[in-house]
Amino acid sequence: MTTLLERPPRTAAVTPRQVRRQNRLAWIARHSIAIVLAIMFLTPVGYLLLISVMTSDQALTSDYWPNTWHFDNYVRVFEVTPLPRYLLNTVIYAVLATAFMLLSSVPAAYALAKLKFRGRNAMFLTVICVMMLPPQVVTVPLYLMWARYGLTGSLAPLIIPMLFGDAFCIFLLRQFLLTIPSDYLDAARVDGCGEWRTLIRVVLPMARPGIAAAGLFQFFYAWNDYYGPLLYTSENERSWTLSLGLASFHGVHHVDWNLVTAATVLAMAPIVVVFFFAQKAFVQGVTLTGVKG
Repeated sequence: MTTLLERPPRTAAVTPRQVRRQNRLAWIARHSIAIVLAIMFLTPVGYLLLISVMTSDQALTSDYWPNTWHFDNYVRVFEVTPLPRYLLNTVIYAVLATAFMLLSSVPAAYALAKLKFRGRNAMFLTVICVMMLPPQVVTVPLYLMWARYGLTGSLAPLIIPMLFGDAFCIFLLRQFLLTIPSDYLDAARVDGCGEWRTLIRVVLPMARPGIAAAGLFQFFYAWNDYYGPLLYTSENERSWTLSLGLASFHGVHHVDWNLVTAATVLAMAPIVVVFFFAQKAFVQGVTLTGVKG
């Protein structure tokens, strides 16, 4: 008696197109939450861009898509407001404040993280207390001090204090410097390096991500700062920054929402470009900060 061997069923061949489709669907499934969150955050930005190229009659109506595209709104913004001057003042404020902050905060953070001296913990506690102090508490005495020196109406009261450091950036840099092994510093000291040379030659190259993160935090804060310029430069329009200029522009052109949104897009564009090119160092610095405390 003979038995017949059953042949295995033939499977259909999978084409490369089907493989790509399956991989695409699998990628979407894995990142579904991130995709939904990205859509939620990008939708207002996209709507802002659409409003900026609408007519004033169509802006903020039920029409979400421009009937006609008016890219000349961006040109009209420069005609009705001194936007280049506001941009220049903002760049001066953000760049100098960031540079002065790093110049003073990096040595302070290095001393709190790597040097052993009496009262170090008390000084670090003082930095934390300054972080929790609302800026409005010291507004009146600081304004009177700067007014006595005749510096109100300019950006000097916003830039000069950065020469004395920033509490949040000192804390951030100190936490990052704690992640650097002390063996490298000890080796540099054995080779005859002083503390300043050790900081410049050894610590700074290894602390670039943390320095970049602190610098970006300060740059973004200065770029978007409204309270400080309103307090010190409101009496002198030639010293206004973008945030203060946009607020004034909104008050004058509150009906022309297309121009207001176009000016807002122009103010947002530089900071988006800076973050796009520096996001790797920023994320790395924030991620590594706080690993050791």
